[in-house]
Amino acid sequence: MADEPTAYEQLGVSASKEEVHAAVAQTDPGLYPGAFCRIGPDTLGGDPDWCSALHADGAGTKSIVAYLRFRETGEAKVFRSLAQDALVMNLDDLACVGAVDRFLLANTIDRNSRCVPGAAIEEIIRGYQQCLELLDRQGIRVTPTGGETADVGDSVRTLIVNAVLATRLSRERVVDNSRIQEGDLIIGLSSTGQTTDEDLPNSGIGSNGLTLARHTLLHRSYAEKYPETLAPETDPSVAYRGPFRLEDCPRGLKMTIGEALLSPTRPYAPIVRDVLGTLPGEVHGIVHNTGGGQTKCRSFGDGIAYLKDNLFEVPPLFRLIAEHGEVAWKEMYGTFNMGHRLELMVSPSVANSVIDISRRYGVDAKIVGRCERAEINTVTLATPFGTFTY
Repeated sequence: MADEPTAYEQLGVSASKEEVHAAVAQTDPGLYPGAFCRIGPDTLGGDPDWCSALHADGAGTKSIVAYLRFRETGEAKVFRSLAQDALVMNLDDLACVGAVDRFLLANTIDRNSRCVPGAAIEEIIRGYQQCLELLDRQGIRVTPTGGETADVGDSVRTLIVNAVLATRLSRERVVDNSRIQEGDLIIGLSSTGQTTDEDLPNSGIGSNGLTLARHTLLHRSYAEKYPETLAPETDPSVAYRGPFRLEDCPRGLKMTIGEALLSPTRPYAPIVRDVLGTLPGEVHGIVHNTGGGQTKCRSFGDGIAYLKDNLFEVPPLFRLIAEHGEVAWKEMYGTFNMGHRLELMVSPSVANSVIDISRRYGVDAKIVGRCERAEINTVTLATPFGTFTY
């Protein structure tokens, strides 16, 4: 008998993306098959000692939350943070291979112009400008090269915000996750709290799992008022089944549901830049806990048992999703970052140094686990809700 679909799969989304991985399995893995992102030769510069990295990602269905807030309030400014979401999802993936400076940025905005006005486009562009200024203050240079805005109402029901980052880096600077080894400690960088450059506390949601979060938290009335935010094929019993309106502020969250779901994706690249510059050769792997949540690391290294038994306390937003969506905790940890969105596998001797560097930016960090030898890669999470192995 086939396994019952997860709560995420019932909404038409896969956290593991097994079909996608199978589709690309036969493609060229690049110069460093074990790296977090595909790395190619330095085609543009032609330097054999250098390589190139290019990455595409976006804000995902977080844009639908912005759309709902816009329709409820009329304030186009709610679209602005989507630019940071799209940019940082690329930036932090590339940081995982050691690329931390001199990027080229292109972006695409696909919209249904009948629903999303030109004011939204203006705010997203302002959002990119603000994010680039923030990164520049932190010493990370990103040069915008333009992009494409398309009115594709027959394909897109509301709005899609995507971006592409490209860069070159010296091969000696590449972080290759195939170096992850027995004895490494796993340092997690918190996804919540408030950094020195954040205007407000962050819920920790990032830009993954927003479809599940939205439908488990938000009230059925949104499906009735804004049917364009819901695929018509979705079972009505699993769509918008939560108790909350966007303006509600549940106990313990310390922000509204709308603010929590739209918390900007936090950039970790400045921290990674400082760690790699201060501790050369001591970082054996870096993993961005995006699709797959706390199980993401299972795809990297060879014969590694990732044991995480000192995780951060589960942030309030994720507790609300589990409680009101009746989502099993094993699925929660396999979908969301659950408290830390970036982890570094390092030599034990430098663990405290990594933690100190992160805390200088106002980002809490700690040893969340360790790496042991195994026949095949596994992830074991010791949590307050049980021990889960993947």
